[in-house]
Amino acid sequence: MMAEQVASPKSYSPGLEGVTVAISTITSIDGQAGKLMYRGYNIHELAEHATYEEVVYLLFNGELPTATQLEALKVTLAGYRAIPAQVLDVLRLMPADANPMAALRTAVSALAFFDADAEDASEEANRRKALRLTAQFATVVATFDRIRKGLEPVAPRTDLSHAANYLYMMTGEVPNEVFEKAMDVALILHADHEMNASTFAARVTASTLSDFYSAVTSAIGALKGPLHGGANTKVMEMLLEIGDEDKVEDYIRDGMANKRRFMGFGHRVYKTMDPRATVLRKISRDLGERAGSLKWFNMSETIERMVREAKGLDPNVDFFSASAYYTMGIALDLYTPIFAVSRIAGWSANILEQYAGNRLMRPDTDYQGSAERPFVAMANRA
Repeated sequence: MMAEQVASPKSYSPGLEGVTVAISTITSIDGQAGKLMYRGYNIHELAEHATYEEVVYLLFNGELPTATQLEALKVTLAGYRAIPAQVLDVLRLMPADANPMAALRTAVSALAFFDADAEDASEEANRRKALRLTAQFATVVATFDRIRKGLEPVAPRTDLSHAANYLYMMTGEVPNEVFEKAMDVALILHADHEMNASTFAARVTASTLSDFYSAVTSAIGALKGPLHGGANTKVMEMLLEIGDEDKVEDYIRDGMANKRRFMGFGHRVYKTMDPRATVLRKISRDLGERAGSLKWFNMSETIERMVREAKGLDPNVDFFSASAYYTMGIALDLYTPIFAVSRIAGWSANILEQYAGNRLMRPDTDYQGSAERPFVAMANRA
């Protein structure tokens, strides 16, 4: 005999779609118009005219920096780039085949043990932690990548931009201006994106008044999930599987006939072209031209055309970033960590905002299970 069910009048939105969970002054998205703005500045203008360091300052402080403020921020970030020797030892102990996002998650937790500010909840200490982690994420990812390859880590330099230093620590060579600019723009584009899953995870943890490092670790865990981060890796795996330009159309037609999902298309918020995708399309093309081959870019454009014609879907931020990163020689499983190297700025800004006007996040559930019923003794259970 079925137990009586509880009927509930509560509303339910799967995935919290359409539910407002915070009032914020950081990032706004107009999904219908395809606009993304940080603190009121259009992402296209920031990508064209700003640097990642300027965007970090903007996200943390609400305004673009003056020349003096920007220089001070650069000096601060550069001074925070090195990681403690003990955390370097932790990275050396990790298996070579460890997931880079898992490595980052563990290293960030370890960093807390060697930060004198770790348990200081004051705004000043939290701002120092935000800057310190923004600087150190790139070092952790680059260091883990070299160690797993059997190479010695490359110490960070203080005379390079954030983007250039990240590439330098991965390769041991100062990048050319084209690669530096491409990485800088990629970092700007990924720096924040309103209430995405990882930012929400960070704010939920921060709402308990847990420490800054715990909130950031929560965010890393959410980004590690394939429904949030990792789509650009899947895009590049698809391009490599196809192999050649003349095989694209048959591959896509076959995929559509077999109802295959094509990664890098569509977005929960955008109902038109993701504004970040338009910027990354140009970067992918420019990098291909510099490399002397537009193969990956051309393949991507063919896929884009066919998917749009058949499904009405536009590419998102992940689609053209795949070919851009690949052309730069970046390992496929580092694509999501690059996302994190950038997004730590947005996470930090949101954590600071959450602390400033905090209320513990404690949503309801819509219970639709059995109504209240008496306990049944073991001897009487069917």
